[in-house]
Amino acid sequence: MMRPVFIIIFAVLAVLGVSSLFIVTETEYAIKFQLGRIVKTDYTPGIYVKLPFVNNVRKFDSRLLTLDTNAEQMLTSEQKFVAVDSFVKWRINDVANFYTSTQGNERVALNRLDSIVKDRIRNQIASRTLVQVISEQRVSTMQDIATAANIAAAEFGIEVVDVRIKAIELPDDVRESVFRRMAADRQKEANLYRFEGRESAERIRADADRTVQVILAEAQRDGQTLRGEGDARATEIYANAYGQDQEFYAFIRSLQAYGNAFGNNGDVMVLDPTSKFFEYFGSDEPDIK
Repeated sequence: MMRPVFIIIFAVLAVLGVSSLFIVTETEYAIKFQLGRIVKTDYTPGIYVKLPFVNNVRKFDSRLLTLDTNAEQMLTSEQKFVAVDSFVKWRINDVANFYTSTQGNERVALNRLDSIVKDRIRNQIASRTLVQVISEQRVSTMQDIATAANIAAAEFGIEVVDVRIKAIELPDDVRESVFRRMAADRQKEANLYRFEGRESAERIRADADRTVQVILAEAQRDGQTLRGEGDARATEIYANAYGQDQEFYAFIRSLQAYGNAFGNNGDVMVLDPTSKFFEYFGSDEPDIK
């Protein structure tokens, strides 16, 4: 008769033992309550003990989470509508504050975070023109939104890590004018690049022409120097040859003069036969040494 009682007691003790233990993993925050009051939140991963029926434990995700918001119409500073679609990367950084402000209801937290982010996006879009919103300033816009949303979400124990705008849709009556303006801006940049290219090309051509002129001038200078040296060498050779046999040199020069004077048939020269030019014509045996 006592055996069933022991079995019941053992089962009750086993249930109480199991219910007095809880595990906290690396991806969780844990809050321990005592009769509804928070008594501990700073749990590290491991196994912990609680008092059954006195303590209860709530766990929350400590990982980076994503809130995908719905697209919403917003006004730019030019009073033009754009449909902004975005998402938020967030996480819990103060689990006690998160529980107190949202009663641990993640849906309530997401609704509040959605409202915070959209208000900040709306403010940033309203302070910028349409071109600024869809241009390179889009990155700085998202950074400003994330900073402002993080400050506002801190009171709920939430950290906004990043806010990203997935798409910005323009109304049909605005899209065409924006595209034309963007095309004009790109054409302006292209013309600037072409002008800079032409300027660089002219500068390169001018440098090349200047280099050519320098090379030609140096070549002419070197040529004149070489010709001068050649003429000097020829004069030296002539002088040496003339000094060795002046009579023979005079004879050779006279023959060259006769050849130049009577190079064509019918050439006529009227000179005194006793002139110096006919020195070697008037003697049958010139005195050549």
